[in-house]
Amino acid sequence: MGDIKIVGMEKLQKKLKQNVRMDDVKRVVRHNGAEMQAKAQRNAPVDTGYLKRSIGLEITDRGMAAEVEPKADYAPYPEFGTRFMEAQPYLAPAFRDQAGQFRKDMKKLVE
Repeated sequence: MGDIKIVGMEKLQKKLKQNVRMDDVKRVVRHNGAEMQAKAQRNAPVDTGYLKRSIGLEITDRGMAAEVEPKADYAPYPEFGTRFMEAQPYLAPAFRDQAGQFRKDMKKLVE
């Protein structure tokens, strides 16, 4: 669907190494990934339920990244719409909502 780049990652990693155990960071990543997956599944339009069930969570980069992605071939159509149907975004709202919580959780770790 698209890549998201986090600016200031080097500064954050330096601060984290000073103040936080990496297991705590991985726990926050895993928790926020699971929360985003649940929100995307709640937001997904349901006809047969396949789209909702296809939204998966994969923890990558040795626990430092969470990828929430629908596997249904038609997943972009409800998210962005087509000329025949209006968009029914489910993934982007879940991301925006969870991004704020993720920032708060990470800030708590570095304080």
